Order: sequence, then structure tokens, then C-alpha cells
Amino acid sequence: MNYLNRHLEDRLKRHAKAFKIVLVAGARQVGKTTLLKHAFPEIKHVVFDPVQDLYGARNDPDQFLETFGSPLILDEVQYVPELLPALKRRVDRNEAKGQYFLTGSQNLAVLRNVSESLAGRVGVLRLDGFTPAELLSQAHASSWLQDWLEKPEDFNPSPGTLDILPINESLPHYLWRGQMPGVIELDNDDIPAYLSSYVQTYVERDVRVMSNLSDLALFSRFLRLCGALSGQEIVKTQLGRELGINPKTARRWLNLLTWSYQWIELPAYNGNSIKKLSAKPKGHLQDTGLACYLNAIPSPEGLLSNPNFGRIFESWGVGWIMRQIQRMPLPPSIYHWRTQNQAEVDAVLDLNGKLFPIEFKASHRLNKHDARGILAFRNTYANAVPGVIIYGGNEPYRLTEHAMAIPWKAV
Repeated sequence: MNYLNRHLEDRLKRHAKAFKIVLVAGARQVGKTTLLKHAFPEIKHVVFDPVQDLYGARNDPDQFLETFGSPLILDEVQYVPELLPALKRRVDRNEAKGQYFLTGSQNLAVLRNVSESLAGRVGVLRLDGFTPAELLSQAHASSWLQDWLEKPEDFNPSPGTLDILPINESLPHYLWRGQMPGVIELDNDDIPAYLSSYVQTYVERDVRVMSNLSDLALFSRFLRLCGALSGQEIVKTQLGRELGINPKTARRWLNLLTWSYQWIELPAYNGNSIKKLSAKPKGHLQDTGLACYLNAIPSPEGLLSNPNFGRIFESWGVGWIMRQIQRMPLPPSIYHWRTQNQAEVDAVLDLNGKLFPIEFKASHRLNKHDARGILAFRNTYANAVPGVIIYGGNEPYRLTEHAMAIPWKAV
């Protein structure tokens, strides 16, 4: 497969000039190593193993760093937490930028046995699966989202005003296949086997390393349950009852999914509203292909008729929004909003004192009723701008005075 440019490339190269250490974090097999090797082809590369200490890095991390020198790419560094204090000592003796490039499939802030922080020494970037623009070699195209966030009063899309990606596959087909690099060249028939192997490796390697779990089969059932709940508010007590575990264990296992970049939780937005609002977070599985696999959806056609279709599209949309705002120097905060009367907005961005409501609708056509959540939100918060509905159709247009329709294929 030919290399496909990623949104992060420019920021990665800027970080290399600003920080002594650069960490590219993200779920397993999203392309972290490929990105680093493409950006810095001349730099040596070491891959760590969760079991074997192939290079003596665990036993003598200082000698390991002395032997390999710098600059150096250290792949899956979460398997060698002993290395991080040694990295700190080494870069504190050298003011050069771009000495070490790390990849990690686990949030290093929660690694066991890390005695000292790398704060101030490491620039952290997050890489997720491919966006539609990246798949079509348009990774560096600016997004309508940034235009909206910068000048919401001037944002008024209509047919012909936004660039629409020439995506040939249908929305169900795109979501069912997912966004992992490993599925790009696979036939549909081969994707379930790929994802089965992915889940097995994730549970047996990543989860085991993070937590020393003894009942991996039960955690696998928990992962499938989270797949079924993607796009919904999360109640830990309910999760626990489903599997016979206590809420504390359910919370800890959700943290494992979050720390390994498989799961996003949007906190509930409250503001200063006098309305009774939900305080429960909303959870989203990161990859829609994995969500379909965990929901036992056998094909794109099966997704189209599945009751979870809309929620899986919402999870994709939240992930797409997060990828876009990560490109911004000062990204907005992101929430969801729901009242006890069931008025809701799927995502709310909070930036510069303004609130930006976003809804996701998988249907090809919208009607004014689809904007009711945004209307309720704007009636509650005076600083909320007209919102957008990202939908499964093909043309941008103004739906109501409170909401604009944006195709999922829009750049």
C-alpha cells in the first residue's frame, strides 16, 4: 500500500523542533510507527516487546540509551516503563530538540512504576484512524469546522460552497469497514477475521500489560458490551449488573479502554442552566469497524438495518470532530448535552466564550424536526451560535435559522 499522508505530519515536524522528546500516542495499529518512519526515515528504530527484554532496556535502561544514542525512535514504549526515568536523566543533560521519538498504545501518564514525570520535556500528539480526507490524499486540506469556529457569524453553507470528497462507497460501507490502516486493502470478507485478531491481541497484550487482569474472557465480554453501548450515556452500575462486576471494576475497565485510546467519554455540559440536566458522560468506541464487529453486524447492508446505525455514525462523528480540533493551537473543550426532558445535543464545543452545538444524523434527508435539540440548546444558552447537523446526505444547506446541514463527506 502506498503511504497516505496524515493530518499530524506538520505538527509532528514542528514538535520535533520544539521538544526534546516527542510522543505519538494512539490505539494499536493506527499507523504511529509508519508516520514516524515516513517523517524521519534516517532515524534508527527500536521496537519493544511486552515479554522479552530484547535490548536490555528494562535491565539497564541507561546503558541501552548510551548504546543506541540519539536521535532514536522507541516503539511501544509502554512495554518498558523503566526507560522513562532514564530518558529524563539523559535529555536533562542535553538541550538539543528532537532527541527521542516515542510511540505508545497506552497513556504514559498512568503507566505503573513511572517515578518521575516527563512534563516540559515531551510534546504529545495523538493519532487515530484515517479520516475520509486522509484516505483520499487530502490530509492537509483545511476543514469547514475551523472556519465555523473562527467566524460563526459568517458561516452560511449552501450547495457548492464546501468541498465534497469524492467518496464512492456508501456511508454504511465506510462505517462498517472502519478507519484502521490494516483494513484498507482487505476485502469485506476478510475484515471480521482481521478484527477478531485485533481484539484478541489487544486483550491478551495491551490489557494484560496495563492491569494484570486474570479474567480476560470476562473483559472481552465487557468490551463487547461497550461496543453495544457506543453512542449512549454510560451508567457504571448498569454496566456492572450486566456482567456481575461492581461499579468500581466497571469504572476501572472503562479507564483501561480510555487509556489505550479505544474509548472516548464526553462529559455532560452544564453551564449555568437552571434546567435539570443529565450529569452522565457519553461513551464512544473509537473505530466504527470495531464497533460493528463487537455488535456482530455481518455486513454494510446489515449495518443499514441495524438499530445502532445512528449511534455508530454519531461515534464516528465525535471522533472526526476530535481529530479536527486536535489540529488547532488551542482546541475547544467538547461535551454532550441532555436534559431530563430528553432534549439533547450530541456534541457541544466550547471556545472563546461561545458554544457550538453539533448533531449527527445518518439519514440522507433532514427535516426541521431534526434541529429540535439545537433549538432547545440555543433557547437555554444565550451564547450558543447556530448549530450544524452532520448528516448522511450530499449537499450543505441551511435547514432552519438555528441549524445548518453539513454532509459527512465535506472537507
